[in-house]
Amino acid sequence: MTEPTGTTLDLGPQTALVARLVGGVRDGQLADATPCPKYTVGDLLAHLSGLAVAFRDAGRKDLGVTTDTSPDAGLPVLEPDWRTRLPAVLGELAEAWRDPAAWTGTTRAGGVDLPGAVAGLVAVDELVIHGWDLARATGQDYDPDPAALRTCHAFLTEAVDDPGRGDIFGPVVDVPEDAPLLDRAVGLSGRDPAWRP
Repeated sequence: MTEPTGTTLDLGPQTALVARLVGGVRDGQLADATPCPKYTVGDLLAHLSGLAVAFRDAGRKDLGVTTDTSPDAGLPVLEPDWRTRLPAVLGELAEAWRDPAAWTGTTRAGGVDLPGAVAGLVAVDELVIHGWDLARATGQDYDPDPAALRTCHAFLTEAVDDPGRGDIFGPVVDVPEDAPLLDRAVGLSGRDPAWRP
């Protein structure tokens, strides 16, 4: 994957949307399936919390345990205060990436060193696609931030031929070229846009 130059994006609208979705999750849905085969809704919320912390710290260049832990280290554990903690951490994530310095130099996330701009794009992808996962699994409406969606789709389009794709995404799901942009991004991420609980 080539390193983007001059990339910055306000993650605030997308993190606010994901926080709204978190607020719409009912306790009785935590054990329900999601489009991520390994994750229940509770697992997905825990994953979102962990990635929000990791990418917040990656944006701040505050490298350590939170940025060194691989997402494959095991199923995350949902913390009891997730209803308040996750929206707060999502806000901190957005704030960290409002600093133009977050998008420059090198940082680390998931135990991988990568350019700041690439880390930012991965964060956008995670927020858009896992936002769709959460909305679809819990029956909520989902209309991602248009700028974040365009960025996510471009990132996923470029990742189609990346040799490491299989470690990150599932096989591409074919979606008609005239389908909505969100459906095309979801398909590129290895998910079926028609998935229902």
